[in-house]
Amino acid sequence: MKKPKVCIFSTCLVDLLFPKVGIAMVEVLERLGCETVLPEKQICCGQPTYNSGYSKASIKTFKNEIDALLSIDADYIVGPSGSCVFMIKEYKDIFKDDPEYGPKAAEIDSKIYEFTQFIYRVLGILDCGAQLDAKVTVHRSCHMTRLIGERTAPFVLLDHVKDLKRIPLKNVQLCCGFGGTFSAKRPELSVEMVDEKVKNIMDTDAEILIGTEESCLMNIAGRMNRLGHQIKAMHIAEVLNHNVDPSRIKYISDTDHVVVPTNGEGVF
Repeated sequence: MKKPKVCIFSTCLVDLLFPKVGIAMVEVLERLGCETVLPEKQICCGQPTYNSGYSKASIKTFKNEIDALLSIDADYIVGPSGSCVFMIKEYKDIFKDDPEYGPKAAEIDSKIYEFTQFIYRVLGILDCGAQLDAKVTVHRSCHMTRLIGERTAPFVLLDHVKDLKRIPLKNVQLCCGFGGTFSAKRPELSVEMVDEKVKNIMDTDAEILIGTEESCLMNIAGRMNRLGHQIKAMHIAEVLNHNVDPSRIKYISDTDHVVVPTNGEGVF
């Protein structure tokens, strides 16, 4: 059976500040039978400038990213960030009237997935074979759930990590206050939002905060650190790559019951 060829969309934040997340993502995908390739020319998806209103100024960045991601003849494109993946998916509408980049953007849209979404919905995996003996809680990112519409995959995959104890997070649907440039433009409001998130996290008595978005984790972990709270933050790729026993990898097709996240966090 031919291995799925996956083009890795690394994102700026992971590439420049959190490379271990990118490494974990690649190791998980390759363990699950994928061939991975990293295009060297990718830089930024253009989200910070585009969301700040610089639509025209972002076009050159968009085109570079399109060319970079399509420089690999891959079956899929996978990234570790829901917000960055959604920005790439927006290219289809941005370039809809462009005879050259319109078709390219549409091709990318049909191939690109967020990391956990790809594992669960495309590869059909329930259990990545990971083990983590810890009490954790999960921050659910805004772009991932509201724009991509993926509420289930991360929770199902975490519920199958051996020995992991997941504690529901109060008001899991609320934003952490990062919002890219929002946190820089409206710092007072951003701090109020992240402080509420931090309080809810600390009330769980969890040892680890898990997220699917490194930008959210950076914002929340940074605030927790400044407030003197000792709690570790992990991207879900790092969790799914922890103490792996490949013999425990399990597919959706291996079970005959409906799989839903415990505590209902992934279904509203």
